[in-house]
Amino acid sequence: MPGTIVVALGGNAILQPGQKGTFEEQMENVKITASQLARLILKGNRLVITHGNGPQVGRILQQQSMGEYGGIPPMPLFVCGAMSQGMIGYMVQQALYNEFRKLGIDRTVVTLVSQVIVDTKDPAFSNPTKPIGAFYSQQEAMKAQKDRGEVWKEDSGRGWRRVVPSPPPGGLLEISAVKALINHGAVVIASGGGGIPVAVRDTGEVTGIDAVIDKDLAAEKLAEEVDADVLLILTDVSHVAINYKTHLQQNLTAVTAEELSDYYEQGHFKAGSMGPKVKAALKFVENGGRMAVITSLGNALLGAEGRAGTVVTRKAVVENIAGI
Repeated sequence: MPGTIVVALGGNAILQPGQKGTFEEQMENVKITASQLARLILKGNRLVITHGNGPQVGRILQQQSMGEYGGIPPMPLFVCGAMSQGMIGYMVQQALYNEFRKLGIDRTVVTLVSQVIVDTKDPAFSNPTKPIGAFYSQQEAMKAQKDRGEVWKEDSGRGWRRVVPSPPPGGLLEISAVKALINHGAVVIASGGGGIPVAVRDTGEVTGIDAVIDKDLAAEKLAEEVDADVLLILTDVSHVAINYKTHLQQNLTAVTAEELSDYYEQGHFKAGSMGPKVKAALKFVENGGRMAVITSLGNALLGAEGRAGTVVTRKAVVENIAGI
């Protein structure tokens, strides 16, 4: 049944493990992604796309740091996030345009540089935990802490990395524009990398703030705000699994939110990988979404119809999905 689908693209849709990260490599990956997404449009769906930006924004930060040696002032993290939104959005826009042209689809694709409101009183700001950028020596880390007031932590014997807060997403500042574009038939790329974190000051003004919003939770918030029917989270595995990478591993197919929540509470999903995806899927369904699906990019078409991957629904409708 056609509807509004929010598609959350994982990192493998843009950059594969082991690749150097050249523009050509990333563009080739995006072309493969676009061929999957275009076919969702052919089936009559309205599409909103969001994506990760971890490797890209990390390298932009490195470029900013290297520029300091040449006397070029570095841009803050939230500006680097905006840069990555524009770069990745451009690639997806162009790849989808070319794919639409091949398929005879008359549809505009728009990238919206998106600001997401965060609460600076959230506990995340008193305990930064999200590592960003490259590894540095302790001496370099201590200098950055002293000179720029940043927080750096040693990372498992591999060196020192900067850490920033990772607060939950509030509303998307440009949500009315997203809705208007969808209603006019456009495919919208928004909230890339979780969105640019902004704080609302007492005056009502918004300002950028150095933080990283989890991209999956931001995708769920976006899906809620556009009243999506389906949240489709595309990653590098075909299913969510319990007892992952053990002889007891079990791939989950049709599952109720209640069952998946129990597995989550039992600790089956790691915070740095599948955990946020499961949390986002649960939140979407519990807040009224028809269906959330977590699967691989190659399963995008079937996943959007609840016929592949891990399909999460409320108990009342799971029986219908399971029989598809």
